[in-house]
Amino acid sequence: MIAKITRTLLLAAPALLFSGCGQNEVSFSNDVQPIFETHCVRCHSGDGEGAMASSYLMVDYNSVMTGTSFGQVVVPGSRMSSSLYLVVAGKTAPEIRMPPHNDESFAEGRGEMLSKNMIETIGLWIDQGAKNN
Repeated sequence: MIAKITRTLLLAAPALLFSGCGQNEVSFSNDVQPIFETHCVRCHSGDGEGAMASSYLMVDYNSVMTGTSFGQVVVPGSRMSSSLYLVVAGKTAPEIRMPPHNDESFAEGRGEMLSKNMIETIGLWIDQGAKNN
């Protein structure tokens, strides 16, 4: 019986750790979309370089969640499974980090790397289910 309880607690612990417990809920419209509007939409809308290269638009919630011509970029509940998070957090090859801000970047346009706070906001939003709120 003790072993069963211990096993259950061990299996539940990661979910509790990553559920955002004690965190305020991140709002797409108030917290995430302003980051995208300031740092991403210039290239990921209309005929911008990012839109043309990957068909990824970031003008609103639906376009962010639609993904690219290569597939889904946001996996609700898992920042580490979401390529959107991985490219903005610098967890990919330098050539594909976003916004492009280094000489190794494949993209011609240049932006500024997001702050740690902005990256964490995007990560929390994804971990909290990437809600349209």
